[in-house]
Amino acid sequence: MNRPSGKIFSGEATFMKGVVDMAGLPPSDLGEFAFAGRSNVGKSSILNALMNRKGLARTSNTPGRTQEVNFFDIGGSFRLVDLPGYGYARASRTKVDAWTELIFDYLRGRPNLLRVFVLIDSRHGIKPVDEEGMALLDESAVSYQVILTKIDKIKESGVARRVAEVSEALASRPAAHPEVLATSSEKGRGLKEVRGAILGALEGWGR
Repeated sequence: MNRPSGKIFSGEATFMKGVVDMAGLPPSDLGEFAFAGRSNVGKSSILNALMNRKGLARTSNTPGRTQEVNFFDIGGSFRLVDLPGYGYARASRTKVDAWTELIFDYLRGRPNLLRVFVLIDSRHGIKPVDEEGMALLDESAVSYQVILTKIDKIKESGVARRVAEVSEALASRPAAHPEVLATSSEKGRGLKEVRGAILGALEGWGR
């Protein structure tokens, strides 16, 4: 299998399917990168920006719009996975519990999951619900990396402080990648680094 290059992010990207239970998962034949985070943190926006697409993943100002585990095939080389936002209080408790169970079952049981990108709103930092998610990833030994979103909404000095603050919080977490990525989907900032992280994690996959 040829290793994908940076050009793949400007190539073919297609929505595969939305999954509501573990039985609906696609085959585990390709490496996968999941995007997790609180509702309205910007998961769909960063997926679109990474692939230079406006409508690959649906975006909405309404939190909780993504209610399935959505799989996107990237040129037959790997998949991006948009997870339902956790911590959305306006949905019914039953629905929130179902989303959360599906997310965690996927994270714990997917052998081809190469990395989870945990998105944190740079304006707010790590919240208790984020800590809960990261604790589960640590316990399950699932590699994850924090991406700060919406850095265009805060001052440059604030970005550096937030990166330092989050890096310190991650230092004691065994499954966390040490590098915190700071991004703005709207301005295109930090996307090169996220793409590089994906390509780096793909090295060795399938060999």
